[in-house]
Amino acid sequence: MDPASQDINLNSPNKGNSMDRSDNMADDQAEGAAANSAHPLPPGLTEEEAEELRLELTKVEEEINTLRQVLSAKERHASELKRKLGLSPLNELKQNITKSWQDVQTSQAYVRTTEKLGEWNERVTGSDLYLSASATLDDITHSEAYKKTQETLSEAGQKTSAALNTLGTAISRRLGDMSSNYSIRHSISMPAMRNSPTFKSFEDKVGNLKHKVVGPRGNGDAVSSPTDTTPTHENPPF
Repeated sequence: MDPASQDINLNSPNKGNSMDRSDNMADDQAEGAAANSAHPLPPGLTEEEAEELRLELTKVEEEINTLRQVLSAKERHASELKRKLGLSPLNELKQNITKSWQDVQTSQAYVRTTEKLGEWNERVTGSDLYLSASATLDDITHSEAYKKTQETLSEAGQKTSAALNTLGTAISRRLGDMSSNYSIRHSISMPAMRNSPTFKSFEDKVGNLKHKVVGPRGNGDAVSSPTDTTPTHENPPF
């Protein structure tokens, strides 16, 4: 990888740490190479070939670490740009979902599935069974029996509604008549009862009983009470 194309800030305060990590990595790789040298080489592989492979492996691992650092820096820079643009994770998720759905709609599998469903729909709607069923349904809806049944149900509904309305009116009228009759009877019951022969006969009997108990009264006569025990003196003491 060309070092000039690596987006790494050399003035960063972490530069020394990166160099230290590189040194430690080189030491670890050297130790790994020494450890590998102790292992027996695979058959058909010379020592020179093994050394070249180790050097190439070390170079590739260094490039991987460098790319990881560059990727981490790029991700931080992208997050900062998104924050400045006001792109929240939720908006980003919506955009990703929309883009994914558009990708699905333009995919070959989706297009083929849509075309297949269209073909099946045409086959079903064009089949003899479907056409026969549709024709039968049209015949039923236009038949005289269907029309008569529909008219009968409509008339029954209208009659039922009219009967309920009539019943409600009759009940309301009956309640109103009962209320009026009660008011009239209550207003005429007392005078009619006073003028009835039974009431007059009862009134005469009460008057006769009163005459027998109290007796006739003259003008200015006082009736003495049976409980009056006050003595009368012919000759008062003074």
